[in-house]
Amino acid sequence: MTLVRNPFDAGGYSLAEMTQAINILPNLYTRLGQIGLFRFEGVSQRSVIIEQYEGVLSLLPSVPLGGPATVGTREGRSMRSFALPWIPHDDVILPGDIQGAPALGAYDAADPLVEVMNRKLTLMRRKHAQTREYMEMNALRGIVKDGAGTTLYNYFTEFGLAQISVDFVLGTAGTNVQGKVREVLRAVEDNLLGEAMSSVHALVSREFFDRLISHPKTEEAYKFYAATGAQPLREDMRRSFPFGGIVFEEYSGTVTLSTRATERLVPASEGIAFPLGTMDTFTTYGGPANLLEAANTMGLPLYARQHLDEKGRWIDLMTEASILPVNKRPRIAIRLHTSN
Repeated sequence: MTLVRNPFDAGGYSLAEMTQAINILPNLYTRLGQIGLFRFEGVSQRSVIIEQYEGVLSLLPSVPLGGPATVGTREGRSMRSFALPWIPHDDVILPGDIQGAPALGAYDAADPLVEVMNRKLTLMRRKHAQTREYMEMNALRGIVKDGAGTTLYNYFTEFGLAQISVDFVLGTAGTNVQGKVREVLRAVEDNLLGEAMSSVHALVSREFFDRLISHPKTEEAYKFYAATGAQPLREDMRRSFPFGGIVFEEYSGTVTLSTRATERLVPASEGIAFPLGTMDTFTTYGGPANLLEAANTMGLPLYARQHLDEKGRWIDLMTEASILPVNKRPRIAIRLHTSN
């Protein structure tokens, strides 16, 4: 969405207009977003109560004031309240950002103020998208981290669950790799717990992928796939390899944390396998903005607003998100690794 009003006009943009604009700007970073794994669901509060029953996490619904409450039994159930992490990010437009940037003599050329605002909003959008990708990748493993790499919640610890891990032992020539794949598939199926799926996908590190396709039990299958399943002279064959019922995809995403340290989204020699086509397993909950006008409204993925300095010296651009990704069946995402 292109902003067309001069930011210095009286009134500027409303919260709704700025928020609509930044949510329409393209999301260019997230692989999980491309897959469509986590669906977004807005909530009206800044925290959620999650109940665990027989390995499934669920959000407790709201009810009308004075209405009947939901009832949980003590046996086999536990409930926790989780605050939605607040992620604000600001920028500023200064006179120097537009100084010396005329409209090139064209009457219909874009206003330099609008160009600068769009550029800054796009960059801010990408930073939020990268943060969400980082949070959702960790949520696949049952953990919520913030942009500094600090663990906020560990759903396995909170609810007394254990993550399933499969060692592919790819450094051993005699390893039955198909047997390992079947072990992963059966673990996913056993933990669907009433959920549906269409297929199983795995995002793996470059080290894991290289060892997988060069293993004696898979090498011929990979050569056959490379020769017939795609066009190896035109396509990058590193990206994916379907084998035994799982599509293994090399994923080399890396983020720069707020501490300036870098962190790989998939650790070296590891991977994570998860089902696709689920109905209600992977959800990112979003709360309302920390603003009076947004209180008790249904949350959006991202909010944006502007504020013109009273003396006209700068424009503050303010964005924020309050999101909490949840894997409602933590044991359905299988950790893959190779110990040699």
